[in-house]
Amino acid sequence: MRILIAGRTGQLATELLDRLPRDGHLVTALEAPELDITKWESIEEAVGRTNPDVIINAAAYTAVDRAEGDRDRAFLVNSTGPALLGTITALEGIPLVHLSTDYVFPGTGGAPYDESAPPQPISVYGASKLAGEHRALEANPRTAILRTSWVCSPHGANFVKTMLRLGAEREAVSVVADQHGAPTFAADLADAIARMLPRLARSPAGDPAFGIFHLTGAPHTTWHDFAEAIFAEAAARRRPPPKLTAISTAEYPTLAQRPADGRLDCGLIGRIHGIVPADWRLSLTQCLDTVLGPIAKDPA
Repeated sequence: MRILIAGRTGQLATELLDRLPRDGHLVTALEAPELDITKWESIEEAVGRTNPDVIINAAAYTAVDRAEGDRDRAFLVNSTGPALLGTITALEGIPLVHLSTDYVFPGTGGAPYDESAPPQPISVYGASKLAGEHRALEANPRTAILRTSWVCSPHGANFVKTMLRLGAEREAVSVVADQHGAPTFAADLADAIARMLPRLARSPAGDPAFGIFHLTGAPHTTWHDFAEAIFAEAAARRRPPPKLTAISTAEYPTLAQRPADGRLDCGLIGRIHGIVPADWRLSLTQCLDTVLGPIAKDPA
């Protein structure tokens, strides 16, 4: 298939560019100004040049705190962009894959959210992403939306790389321990999308292959425990760990409110697409093999 990715340098786009050609797909990844998802003419021109069989939207406004004071831009990218992509893919008769977030939920449910749970975002970022979901699906019923969380990879800026940097700079690091969710590695997301594409390409509107799906890593954890795992893996690679202290959300105020419990139930994507959440602990090992190098074997 010919696949057009909106976004080129982000974590997911980077992994998709590595993963999809292995299945024989012809992949083009473009970002602004070559492909500006907020401009109809830009999307139309990119589609005309690449003639894709599917579009994957890996472009987004992801600066959660900055969005609180930049609402118009956040909604332009995260809501108007998916609406335009949905409209154009519908006109072209092709499916759209769109990425969303656990931030569409308030984090007060007390149990993992499934796809039927009513969204109630508590930040501008979350509200903009929810609006993008609605507008993409309204424009193109052949849209598959993947809600995910805590995306990490060897590329770009993310929690893993931040912890490694802080661990190298400081003797002590404090991490929030009362926010629950699951790390998701971009390589695992890319693999899941690759596995979904054949069915999405051949399925008509109304097929259960389309709609909203949750997909994160497993098992659920906290930011503090995730940091603990990162430092343990780094220590195995002879990087001295800092002293790690658990703190509350109240002790680490941010402009945007985060869901206290963003755990997602990922059962539906397993029933429809046969995809089981990847163990983030194994993916973390693979990530740090790339960033720091593999664990040295005992000569004995």
